[in-house]
Amino acid sequence: MGKKLYIETLGCAMNVRDSEHIIAELNTRENYELTENISEADLILINTCSVREKPVHKLFSEIGHFNRVKKPDAKIGVCGCTASHLGEEIIKRAPYVSFVLGARNVSKITEVIHKPGAVEVDIDYDESTYAFSDYRSSLYKAYINISIGCDKQCTFCIVPATRGEEISIPPDLILKEVKKAVEGGAKEIFLLGQNVNNYGRRFSSYDKRIDFTDLLKMVSEVEGVERIRFTSPHPLHMDEEFLKEFAENPKICKSMHMPLQSGSSRILKMMKRGYTKEWFLDRAYKLREMVPQVRISTDIIVGFPSETEEDFEETLDVVEKVGFEQIFSFKYSPRPMTPASEFEDQIPQQIASERLSRLQQMHNDMLDELSKNEIGKIHEVLFEELKPGGYVAGRSDNNQIVKVKGSEELLGKILKVKITDAKRLSLEGELL
Repeated sequence: MGKKLYIETLGCAMNVRDSEHIIAELNTRENYELTENISEADLILINTCSVREKPVHKLFSEIGHFNRVKKPDAKIGVCGCTASHLGEEIIKRAPYVSFVLGARNVSKITEVIHKPGAVEVDIDYDESTYAFSDYRSSLYKAYINISIGCDKQCTFCIVPATRGEEISIPPDLILKEVKKAVEGGAKEIFLLGQNVNNYGRRFSSYDKRIDFTDLLKMVSEVEGVERIRFTSPHPLHMDEEFLKEFAENPKICKSMHMPLQSGSSRILKMMKRGYTKEWFLDRAYKLREMVPQVRISTDIIVGFPSETEEDFEETLDVVEKVGFEQIFSFKYSPRPMTPASEFEDQIPQQIASERLSRLQQMHNDMLDELSKNEIGKIHEVLFEELKPGGYVAGRSDNNQIVKVKGSEELLGKILKVKITDAKRLSLEGELL
């Protein structure tokens, strides 16, 4: 009988892909099979996130729970970004943890499980040419990394300290992975990187000049690819060529994540984002002009050090002018190893909470109006999962969740749906 693996994944889509790599490596090289029953697992992993403070606190709560319910001989491993920045401290605080594996060291998973007390957290380790074994959590969508690390120096962000220097994965490896995914039944390719449209900036073993727009064209030419998504592009690198390819390539889904962070040019400069409020608005307006059906999402941080009421009003102004269809909003969370954690004028939690509430209420009001406009519209939906009540759900081309009455015969198909009911976060319709 094979050994059992239980894995919990926190954080972003890149963490999801890292977990898929871990599962694949352990399955093909160590004969582990996934289980959802933690008490029968021989190996328990938590793949962590450290972008905000809350997931770090959750880590120690979770591994304490794991230790109480696990089999006597089961191993516990901590992986991911928090593993990178805490390293040996994790084992000091929780001696029952068997090993720690950083976000830049995923390919070493089959080594560390055999080394009690191992701490592998080298952020300079280069995995850009490593060919991982294959595993995907979705039959119809394939996450594919196109770069590792991040060269940006945003003052609030811990990622460069946990994932290291940005290196692009050679296009031939990416295309090989795309072809394998399509042969396995994937309809949608989801390209991942900290700043995907900075692709090609640096390779460790590739010497031809190529950028993200070139890569998009290459992926779209692979036979069998029906849809392409990507995250996250950086507003600074949204040049005319990139926007043109996004608008004109029919295989690229018409949803764009544009992380704003703040609408104040003063705060953006303190954040070292590299663009101004005016630049961001120009790119968003251009995008709306070129792709009228585009759905734009964003990230916003409120309460960044020294943020005034006027700065916050600038953020609300951008929200109103762009009309974001989705916002991921957070209070500023001081992170270790980041310059902003040392800035003066840290904003009191009460003020940050009040601003976050105002932002979210404003956006909810906007969504109520936007959702009304969806009634009667027709979307092409890739159906991916069964839902309670006899429904099947998937995502539209512009990344809205849509459900219809149906059963498993719809799974994996891209079909036209006419919207009959609309809520803030999901749509319901009927097949045409």
